[in-house]
Amino acid sequence: RKVLEIGGRKAVSLINITIDNIKVRAEEGITILDAAKGAGIEIPTLCVMPELGFTPGSCRICVVEVVGIPALVASCAYPVREGLEIHTNNKRVARARKMTLEFLLANHPLDCMTCEKSGSCILEDLAYDLGIKKSRFEQNKKELTIDNSNPFIVRELDKCVLCGRCVEICNEIQQSNIIDFGYRGTKTEIIVEGGTDLRNSNCVFCGQCVAVCPVGALIDKEAQGKGRTWEFKKVKTTCSYCGCGCNFDFNVREGKVVKVTSSPESIVNGINLCAKGRFGYDYIHHKDRLTTPLIRKNGKLKKASWEEAYQLIS
Repeated sequence: RKVLEIGGRKAVSLINITIDNIKVRAEEGITILDAAKGAGIEIPTLCVMPELGFTPGSCRICVVEVVGIPALVASCAYPVREGLEIHTNNKRVARARKMTLEFLLANHPLDCMTCEKSGSCILEDLAYDLGIKKSRFEQNKKELTIDNSNPFIVRELDKCVLCGRCVEICNEIQQSNIIDFGYRGTKTEIIVEGGTDLRNSNCVFCGQCVAVCPVGALIDKEAQGKGRTWEFKKVKTTCSYCGCGCNFDFNVREGKVVKVTSSPESIVNGINLCAKGRFGYDYIHHKDRLTTPLIRKNGKLKKASWEEAYQLIS
């Protein structure tokens, strides 16, 4: 059989493993998830953020079976070693993933038809891929207060799946330390510093948490009700607020910019944006915005063509 080599940088040790009966030579120390991806084998994930190297192993969606180990392991956090034999989608693994997802759905509002995240929701995609139409488990839904206190972000914590993405990017990347896990067990939720809301915290409203939330728990407030994911045309552009040159996507519907989303492939900033870049787009369609050049004639500003303006300043 053909042996696939994953990784293989100079001075890096390669080891032999088997993934779904495919012999693979992988870089020692990388995760099973990365080794499988390199071999063209897809393993579903929910909490992982590969752009930021965030692999907490908290959601348990990416579990796989390693021969010789009794329990299933989180592929995003388990490093490969010589001789591992891995099964990524046998009956045991598929059953475990399905059950994990059903537990999440049992405590999740099923308002997908009106949810702002519909069409770009990872939980929705996972349910579709695994063929889950409803959860077999009965559980009282969370009824947490919606934080609508600020002009930028809506927090609907009853939709939170506790993946930890927002906590990681706020604390480790943005270094703001505004949110964290609070309470224990079934009462666990994401809390704001001091037990308050975002408006009364030290949040700088960078919107990083909104960018990484996989479900509809964190939403761009200004974009609510202005279109569904599949209705937007994405236009790549460069932020004009400062000289950093951050790239992002304008989400345009019917000729109007509805919201800004991160562009993960951007070399300059990746998924990272500041408050101005993410939320400061209202000037585009503002009634006071100048749309044509003005030239002062006889002490008064008068509309002119671009050709006239260029000729004047050249």
